Amino acid sequence: MINDTERQFDICCAGELLIDFISEAFADDLDAVSQFRRIQGGSPANLCMNMSRLGNRAALVATVGQDDMGQFLLRAVEGVGVNCTCLASVPAPTTLILVTRSRTVSNFEAYRSADCQITFAQLPDALLAGSRIFHTTCFALSLEPAQSAILDAAQRAAALGCQLSIDANYAQKIWADREQAQAVVAAYCAHGALVKVSEVDWERLYGNPMKDPQAASDHFLALGAKEVCVTLGGEGCLAATASTRLFLPARPVQVKDTTGAGDAFWSGYLSAWLDGRDLENCAKAGRRMAEIKLGYFGSLPNVVEREAIYTG
Repeated sequence: MINDTERQFDICCAGELLIDFISEAFADDLDAVSQFRRIQGGSPANLCMNMSRLGNRAALVATVGQDDMGQFLLRAVEGVGVNCTCLASVPAPTTLILVTRSRTVSNFEAYRSADCQITFAQLPDALLAGSRIFHTTCFALSLEPAQSAILDAAQRAAALGCQLSIDANYAQKIWADREQAQAVVAAYCAHGALVKVSEVDWERLYGNPMKDPQAASDHFLALGAKEVCVTLGGEGCLAATASTRLFLPARPVQVKDTTGAGDAFWSGYLSAWLDGRDLENCAKAGRRMAEIKLGYFGSLPNVVEREAIYTG
């Protein structure tokens, strides 16, 4: 077993790297939108970049098209110091998503192509053995061949002493087979994953409104998760382990855009986890990083001082 101090990367993220076209103005639905702004997107990529901004050593496993948008994305990710050795490009077009700018929950429509073309070759044992955390998302797991490649990598990563992490960001318009999604999430959690799930994700994944965040956290812990963080939008979050549960309220903040706030939250949480902080301070670090992101429309600065997630 490799000691954490000998690992090359603090985190390896596998999944979608894509183009978000976000409406310039706030909107409830895409039919009302006439102008969009191009922004690098994709939850694993956003998380990976935020981890790098916070000073972590981050690697991204993703696939883009052999086109101008693919080149734009590669420059954006490499520009904040993310290792892209395992980023592939294929003849298929780069994936695009239209997104409404929102103060609550964004509406979106995905036009998918290259993002799901992640293969086993992009996830070698050396990469997994050299990473402290291996992270993915429901979006990334929704289509083959990425699904099989990532699930296989997760099993190998866990065996190699790498901590698994997942954002259960399920949406039926991305993954039509809800029962399959539930089974795949359960299989991933069984390896002792750190789980982030929002109340919206829960309702989409299980078909029922989240009435009790503690029951939701208990559900994932029963599946085998090591830690669970249930995010509740403007209400705050519930963080839980088998022995500890705590609720952390949200604080007032001027919202310029909610897109990417969940990824920012999890980057703060995981950075604190890597620093050996306890559950409460991991949640507080996540809250602070989310607050920073909510104050931006578009990408964060290339560097976010790590101490910023432990103050304020």
